[in-house]
Amino acid sequence: MRKDLDDLLEPELLNNEEDIFSSDLALTNQALPQTLYILPLAERPFFPAQTLPVLMAEDPWLDTVKKIGETPAQVGGLLLVRPNEEEGAKADDFYPIGSVVRLHHPMRSDGKIQFIAEGLQRFQVVEWLSMTPPYLARVEYPEDKRPASGQTKAYAMAIINTLKELVPLNPLYSEELRYFLDRFGPNEPSPLTDFAAALTTAEKEELQDILDTVDIRRRMQKVLILIKKELDVAKLQAQIRQSVERKISDHQRKFFLREQLKVIQQELGISKDDRQADIDKFSERLSTLKIPVKARKVIDDELDKLRILDSSSPEYAVTRNYLDWITTIPWGVYSKDKFNLKEAHAILDEDHDGLADVKERIIEFLAVGSLKGEVSGSIILLVGPPGVGKTSIGRSIARTLGRKFYRFSLGGMRDEAEIKGHRRTYIGAMPGKMVQALKDVGTANPIIMLDEIDKVGSSYRGDPASAMLEMLDPEQNAEFLDHYLDVRLDLSKVLFICTANTLDTIPGPLLDRMEIIRLAGYITDEKVQIAKHHLWPRQLENAGLKKNQLKISDAALSYVIEGYAREAGVRNLEKKLGRMVRKAVVEFVTKPKTKRQKSISIKDVQNYLGQPFFKQEKPPAGIGIVNGLAWTSMGGATLTLEASQIHSNNRGFKLTGNLGDVMKESAEIAYSFIASHLKEFKCSSDHFDKAFIHVHVPEGATPKDGPSAGVTMATALLSLARNQKVPRLLAMTGELTLTGQVLAVGGIREKVIAARRIRIMEVILPEANRKDFDELPAHIRTGMTVHFAKQYKDVAAVVFG
Repeated sequence: MRKDLDDLLEPELLNNEEDIFSSDLALTNQALPQTLYILPLAERPFFPAQTLPVLMAEDPWLDTVKKIGETPAQVGGLLLVRPNEEEGAKADDFYPIGSVVRLHHPMRSDGKIQFIAEGLQRFQVVEWLSMTPPYLARVEYPEDKRPASGQTKAYAMAIINTLKELVPLNPLYSEELRYFLDRFGPNEPSPLTDFAAALTTAEKEELQDILDTVDIRRRMQKVLILIKKELDVAKLQAQIRQSVERKISDHQRKFFLREQLKVIQQELGISKDDRQADIDKFSERLSTLKIPVKARKVIDDELDKLRILDSSSPEYAVTRNYLDWITTIPWGVYSKDKFNLKEAHAILDEDHDGLADVKERIIEFLAVGSLKGEVSGSIILLVGPPGVGKTSIGRSIARTLGRKFYRFSLGGMRDEAEIKGHRRTYIGAMPGKMVQALKDVGTANPIIMLDEIDKVGSSYRGDPASAMLEMLDPEQNAEFLDHYLDVRLDLSKVLFICTANTLDTIPGPLLDRMEIIRLAGYITDEKVQIAKHHLWPRQLENAGLKKNQLKISDAALSYVIEGYAREAGVRNLEKKLGRMVRKAVVEFVTKPKTKRQKSISIKDVQNYLGQPFFKQEKPPAGIGIVNGLAWTSMGGATLTLEASQIHSNNRGFKLTGNLGDVMKESAEIAYSFIASHLKEFKCSSDHFDKAFIHVHVPEGATPKDGPSAGVTMATALLSLARNQKVPRLLAMTGELTLTGQVLAVGGIREKVIAARRIRIMEVILPEANRKDFDELPAHIRTGMTVHFAKQYKDVAAVVFG
């Protein structure tokens, strides 16, 4: 609450108030006191030419204001302090030069003191008489007493001209200038200079420097620089303001013109408003579609809602987006399938070399569709290592059938809304991938490829794999429900093709709905044909070369495959070929155009790719060393198992090689079986009683697991017990039981191809896998010697005779 003056000051000051304001005479230097009570300012200094309200904290400066009121002249000193706050200012914090001011209308309000300060004269502190509030100091009044010269008048004119330029840019300047002219004349250089400095927004240190400068000429030089800066800033602000106002006015003018144009066009019947245009657009789309009755009722209800909603309301935008999506779905629009099996054969052979069994399965699938008249309700799963052509097989099927093709990857997907859409209650809701796919392809029976289905994740947002159960079930997807559209969609005509590297991570209920087609890796001959017909021409095209400019022999291709790209697929092979092409292009650029031809030989391959990563070496052989066959998500592989007797001091068994739990159990079963049947295999029955055996599987950085190494480990232990190495180059696979039975294992095709890849042409397989081997293509079986074993004694008989 504001208090009266008599609550703040002594009665004497209150009685003298009328005299203070009735006197127009300024105090001269002789009339100014030699001691002054000091008040602090934190933001900027106070100049003698100013008259401004001052606000400061009541504590501790109330006593100082009272003391000033008690003085005969009723004047005090205002000094700038170095800290950014007045509270707690000490005598050392004050700058030495400030302004003598007369206090008018002091008032208290909410812990603050407010008064009007009228600047009178500069003063300088000579000595502090009080070091605590209220501060009292002995002062002197410095003044430049030199008469005005022509140079001083020139500076004054320069300052006045600059102020004239400032006034139109900021109306506040004109008010302050008018007040200044009421008190001083333009021919008074010192007040003019101080007034000009007070107008600027300079830092407080710069302004204090002006106040410290007593010499009028130097002070005018400094002030002129400050107000020139202020003028530049004001001009820049004015330019920015004018630019913004110009843009705003331009936008407003265009807006009004557009609105007038709309009204004129509507009056003439040339155009319609936005709402009617949207309704007409949606109605036109609906006229060409065969929409189910229930879905049509929902659409009509939404159209009726759109007619009554204000086009500027948020609900209008939501309804319009919904209608935009639901009317772009190809209801009842189907492409015609092609069932020409001869043409299908030609397309598959053109797009892919090898994969004879896969092509046969696809032809069978198309033949059934041809007889039935449609291909519907089918979900195909292509399983195989990376780079064997799973995605390209899907494109070939679409090309064969003449259907539209849409692919999206499921790898890392964690939100079921990606499949079934968001509910419309959410901001930014969108339909799921299936609706987006149908919109993009424009037909209701496309081929949709779900890539990397084995890499679907799950999180707190839901489980996408579970959401796909409805989508991939032929019995349910005729009435697939997207959460955003909230109407039933018929996906029964869609052909789904999924791809995966392994089946282990695919949920059982989802896997049960799919027809599995396995794509194993390629052998060298197949890779050579793929490289000649597909990979090499593609790399030449990417590099801008013609076929006759850069050639590569079959021998060089085989060398690249055997030495640098032995993996199951052909992706790494394509990278190596691309690198060779780029190296050749670098050579071509430095040659004349007439000599830009080359045929790559084996020697050139080494120059381009360096030394081969894989050497043509025979697998290791020796006592306790046996070659096994393994399956991985990257294709088949060979494993060399090593068994060694460390010492004969005590019985023991040790396993190394980063083995999984199942593989460790297989090793223990093999050890127990061989140790209990040593006599049967013509070994010393107490051979393992005091032998410490160590079994190691090389490449310890690679995790290994699975039961298929059982017979391989047993053979390594038997070789050690008989002190006899495996007499010839062969490999084996099979699960072993404690009773010596050899059980079936998976990945036979991949394992046989892995053996052929390193030129092992004799293998031992479980008898239960005979059918799997018989189903292999003839070019993989040709030249292979295969032994089938029911019991481990069959394995021992093949290996050791």
